[in-house]
Amino acid sequence: MARIYLPARNAMQAGQAKDQWVLEFEPESPRQAEPLMGWTASSDMRSQVRLRFSSKEEAMAYASRAGLAYRVEEPKPATRKVVSYSDNFRSGRPTPWSH
Repeated sequence: MARIYLPARNAMQAGQAKDQWVLEFEPESPRQAEPLMGWTASSDMRSQVRLRFSSKEEAMAYASRAGLAYRVEEPKPATRKVVSYSDNFRSGRPTPWSH
């Protein structure tokens, strides 16, 4: 099973442009703790593969051509609250300015 999604931006990225869609394989076997070092290990090589596509349709077409079962996760719309600096000093503020 493959998962197709648009990765979320990190806190250091501010632009509105979207990056590339990612096709990522879900793990076929669970990870195990390696006894000597304590690292997690897996015998599943497909879990290391991440393919990038410029559009969702390209990723879906690739998965169909390769005969992969896939699931598409749509990105959530960004919710932004517009706050200006001057709102700190307005007269009808719910909590009064402390100093």
